This record gives sequence, C-alpha cells and structure tokens, in this order.
Amino acid sequence: MNTQIQAIHFKADKKLIDFIENKITKLETFHDGIIDAQVFLKLENTQIKENKTIEIKINIKQTSFIQTETSLTFEAATDLAIESLKKQIKRYKGKIEDR
Repeated sequence: MNTQIQAIHFKADKKLIDFIENKITKLETFHDGIIDAQVFLKLENTQIKENKTIEIKINIKQTSFIQTETSLTFEAATDLAIESLKKQIKRYKGKIEDR
C-alpha cells in the first residue's frame, strides 16, 4: 500500500512518520482492497492544548474513507483516527459480503 504523509506548517520527524505508517499498514488486515492512504498532519495555531490534527484518507477500490481527529499529540490523534477507520472498514466489508 502506498502511504503519503504531508506535514503542514512543520517538519515531521522520522519516528512520527514510522509510527503512522505502522498503524496504517495494520488496516490491511481488515480489508485487502486498500489502494493507498493520504495523511495530513496539521499544527493548529490556537491557545488550546489539543492543537494537533491528523486527517487520514483511505482509498479502497470503489470508495474512500476520511477521518479527522484532534488531540494533545499526533500519536493519540492517530490512534483515535485508526480506530474509527477500522470500524468504517469493517462495516463496509460487512455490507459488501451481504450483497
């Protein structure tokens, strides 16, 4: 699976990129038709401590899933987004198998 990670307004370190890629590759266990993933990391300029936003877009053969999460750290936001994407992919796969 091809994964593109873009950090907006900052430079992401190798450790963060590896963490995100590892989490996204685990999604392939739920659906083998995943084509690619696009990840956008944004650092919001606000007074709130929860200012790290991640947006993950997963493309599957005939559809795509997008999940956006904001948290204190990019790792926590990634975990929340991946959990939501797992649920979406499982639900989609269940609908496909019912047909």
